[in-house]
Amino acid sequence: MNPLHQFTVKSLIPLHLDTWNLSFTNSALFMVLSAVLGSFVLWTLVASPKLIPGVGQSLAESLYRFIRSTARDSIGEGYQTYVPFIFSVFVMIFMGNLLGLFPYAFTFTSQLAPVGAFAVLGLFVSAGVGIKHHKLAWFRTFLPKGIPWPIAPIVIPIELISFIAKPFSLTVRLVMNMVVGHILLKILAGFVFSSGWLAGAFPLLFVALMILFESGIAFLQAYIYTILTSIYLGEALNIHS
Repeated sequence: MNPLHQFTVKSLIPLHLDTWNLSFTNSALFMVLSAVLGSFVLWTLVASPKLIPGVGQSLAESLYRFIRSTARDSIGEGYQTYVPFIFSVFVMIFMGNLLGLFPYAFTFTSQLAPVGAFAVLGLFVSAGVGIKHHKLAWFRTFLPKGIPWPIAPIVIPIELISFIAKPFSLTVRLVMNMVVGHILLKILAGFVFSSGWLAGAFPLLFVALMILFESGIAFLQAYIYTILTSIYLGEALNIHS
């Protein structure tokens, strides 16, 4: 079977409005599942908080503290306001990565459109935060302090392109990691299926190890996505005009 077939977006509930295709797809389904399951798991772990936390509560609290400390280090003063947004982004991306490891599941984080939408959202949020806190002074982001005015026509376009390129870099980094890992898993699984149980025992063991490795990559990529989002917010809050 073609290893790229797993990345095909399929329409589950067709819906067309004039020239707009608003169909509910397998990608949309797993985005919903990621949000619902992520929320449900976290709610279950902390639904009955105890003074001496159990394993589940400790895991949830440790994860939250980890993301909060990342936000604090990247943003600085006033970081508390943005922790819910940053934590939500992490959970959504991580669950999307993790669910994609299950058989017959769809990895929406392997698609440019949904991941790009998250990246653009982060860009708009950081721009909005910068304008809210610094008003028109935020636009000095595109002309750093100390740059002579005569070369402003050169510097401003470069800084603007760099700013717009941030969502692209976030998107490509995450998508390519998910695509390459899942293609490799699909190829190895194909070896197991075609070799039979006896000859495929070694490839099967390797597949199991790859799944563990990909689970770690799922967490790492979600964390990288999160920390970069935090850095962009920190840059918007702490401009040097």
